[in-house]
Amino acid sequence: MNGLEAVIAGAIQGTIEWLPISSEAQTMLYMLNILNIDPQTALSYAFYLHFGTMLAVIIKFRNELISIMKSPFPEFKLSAIIIFGSIFTAITGIPLYIILRNVSVGGDSGIFTLIIGLMLIITGIVMKHAKHKGHKDIEEINNKDIFLTGIAQGFAIIPGISRSGITITTLLIRNVKQETALTISFLLSVPATMGILLLDFNALSQIPFQSMIILTISSLFFGYISMDFLLKFAKNVSFWKFCIIFGLITLIFIGIDFFV
Repeated sequence: MNGLEAVIAGAIQGTIEWLPISSEAQTMLYMLNILNIDPQTALSYAFYLHFGTMLAVIIKFRNELISIMKSPFPEFKLSAIIIFGSIFTAITGIPLYIILRNVSVGGDSGIFTLIIGLMLIITGIVMKHAKHKGHKDIEEINNKDIFLTGIAQGFAIIPGISRSGITITTLLIRNVKQETALTISFLLSVPATMGILLLDFNALSQIPFQSMIILTISSLFFGYISMDFLLKFAKNVSFWKFCIIFGLITLIFIGIDFFV
């Protein structure tokens, strides 16, 4: 991956991360089908790209994160949500990571593209059933809400399942206010990203240092400047339709490649 390709990958990650259409899926489709990178390497790049957008979240929500670190556990409800939500994420995320890594070794790009297409469609179907007029605020969120949200987030390690989409949808289904769901979803992304970077450390260490710098700066820059606008934009758009359409287009291209 050269410098320009890395900037483009970071731009895709930085903008799409805030939209519930799976940034990991879009960056992998770019790397697998445009750059012709093998699945194992593309997966590592896709994981690493979240580092830049994680920094953007830390900068954006720095006051909330400082409050969490200063507050005595478990008196501050947001602290409990982030800590236990992250623990529950590991329950599904770690086994799925191991399976995904094994599949990526010597894997076919077409198989991964197929998985992405199918998962985008599934994400869209799940998102369609979300309620948008919840009444629960942070203090009203219960243990079951935290458990289900954490478990759901773990599935987002699969390319094509939007992390923000599935966590926000889970919270909305549990009658949490949309603004509260957005805040919790983005705060949950920080420990989730740190966790996957630690899990994938050996593979990530193979990425050239120059590429790491460019990917981080690009995804951080585009992620930070687009965050507010895209979050407001996301409130008024039915992204479940986008997920299903993108998924179907992906499957159509696979079919064309298979028969041609």
